Amino acid sequence: MSSDVCEIKSLRSDVLEKVSNEMENNEVYEKVSSLFKLLGDYNRIRILSALECSEMCVCELSILLDMSQSSISHQLRILRQKNIVKYRRENKKVFYSLNNSQIYDLIKKGESI
Repeated sequence: MSSDVCEIKSLRSDVLEKVSNEMENNEVYEKVSSLFKLLGDYNRIRILSALECSEMCVCELSILLDMSQSSISHQLRILRQKNIVKYRRENKKVFYSLNNSQIYDLIKKGESI
């Protein structure tokens, strides 16, 4: 028998109740899971890193990250739909920036794990 499995089934109902009361509801876990899936893409992380430094347009991001403008636009559309980035128009250009600096803080914390 494996040593990492309980050999005797006994429940500590006080512990179960305490933990159950302190855990978030499933909706919260779905939201967090969705965020981490979103941040699980290499190119999205690079885009967010660039936008942490400065507001940029698609053509600038394309040159900086050596990606096609259509790929950058696709990733930005996903990030915009999830409210991770925001944009503003200036004449014929569209500039993107982070909507919430806490996202980049989360990425930075990921570097140290």
